[in-house]
Amino acid sequence: MTVYACVEGPLGAMLLVGEEISDGSAALASLSLPEQKGAVTVQEGWRHAPEAFETVAGQLRAYFAGRLTRFDVPLAGSGAGTEFQRRVWSALEEIPYGATASYGEIAARVGVSGAGVRAVGTAIGRNPLLVVRPCHRVIGADGSLRGYAAGPERKQLLLGLEGALAG
Repeated sequence: MTVYACVEGPLGAMLLVGEEISDGSAALASLSLPEQKGAVTVQEGWRHAPEAFETVAGQLRAYFAGRLTRFDVPLAGSGAGTEFQRRVWSALEEIPYGATASYGEIAARVGVSGAGVRAVGTAIGRNPLLVVRPCHRVIGADGSLRGYAAGPERKQLLLGLEGALAG
């Protein structure tokens, strides 16, 4: 059963969507933000179940309070995305809290070069787990804050929270 909840935070109302698991909690499939490109919307037949997301909601609160640097929540849809997207998303999870990587660096980590950087950017843009899977830590080679589905202001807020912005 697909379940969902909304959690308020400094980025706005975050929509959490997941698959209910046997203990009544949910394996997270998506975290999207208001006005995000390609944001998930609540569908007919989904059940509102805030209690199923207590673990991830608590971790999000701790992250935004500066007390959590890495999420540890059950994820749904291990087969979600293409094989290439999963490789890129895995590389995102290796970027430490408080650090950034360029699109070119991520491309090199997944074994592509040249025109492949654009494909890496597309895969990053399709990350269904904003904040939890840290696509906000990927910046332009020149240090510019580009390419965040929820907007550059939110990317700046997240990187500022993590202390990853110079000056």
